[in-house]
Amino acid sequence: DALADSVGNVVIGGIMEHIEQAGIHSGDSACSLPTRTVSAKCLDIIRSWTTKLAKRLNVCGLMNCQYAITTSGEVFLLEANPRASRTVPFVSKAIGHPLAKYASLVMSGVTLPELGYTQEVVPKHVSVKEAVLPFEKFQGCDILLGPEMRSTGEVMGIDYEFSGAFAKAQIAAGQKLPLNGTVFLSLNDLTKRHLAEIGRGFRELGFNIIATSGTAKVLQLEGIPVEPVLKIHEGRPNARDMLKNGQIQVMVITSSGDALDSKDGLQLRRLALAYKVPIITTVDGARATIDAIKSLKNKSIETLALQDYFQTTDASQNLQAAQSAS
Repeated sequence: DALADSVGNVVIGGIMEHIEQAGIHSGDSACSLPTRTVSAKCLDIIRSWTTKLAKRLNVCGLMNCQYAITTSGEVFLLEANPRASRTVPFVSKAIGHPLAKYASLVMSGVTLPELGYTQEVVPKHVSVKEAVLPFEKFQGCDILLGPEMRSTGEVMGIDYEFSGAFAKAQIAAGQKLPLNGTVFLSLNDLTKRHLAEIGRGFRELGFNIIATSGTAKVLQLEGIPVEPVLKIHEGRPNARDMLKNGQIQVMVITSSGDALDSKDGLQLRRLALAYKVPIITTVDGARATIDAIKSLKNKSIETLALQDYFQTTDASQNLQAAQSAS
């Protein structure tokens, strides 16, 4: 998110990094501010392009740009919107500046230097935004995330570390993360290269692992203890039975998109929702969840006021005081 005035001044309000990969609608994706894994080089490119776009498009007010970064570090512009985005309230609370108020003043002719808002604020704490998805109200709906937005709200978690902020955001969204028990893993062929990392992460936290045959073979080759379990169409007892019996505390399922997934995978995802078992459908979501559970196991949740993280600032107050004096 960025803010520009009528004389060409541009200030970056905040750069957020999505947890999920590009292709998931931004409204359904969790994100963090500051960014976690974006290189300084890519951040500089994003700042430069955003500033140039705002000037070239003659933006006066708020602007939102979305970028995608390849694994090799190449930056692509997905879209540029010369308007306020739904992330403005999140960014404002994360950095301690009322961006919507600033934008209103800027659009009425006040410049950013007159406001006293001239530099990007990069907070020392971490803020995580998470989407609230009402799938329990629509039980016939598949919970897989995609390019169509389905969330009906958002929550926010703040901590001095990403893991703590992500954990708070999950709790606020109604996702109760287990601290122990059994995790069910079923990853498609495209995401199996990340399987060892995810499996080891859960094992280090003390979780037992059960997995479908293909996933279990990969884990066994990596030396990770795992108990194979039947798919629904393969017989019983299967993953559905274990879910109903309360033997699974968290599920990680990435969809293959084929006909079998539409049958077996869809059933498991719906059942997990019905039994309120946390279910993760992306690799990045699994990584973040492992970090969050680790944080919850290592320390108790600390709730602080916003003022404990930063001094809330309204730069426009100085302008209003000067106008009153004159």
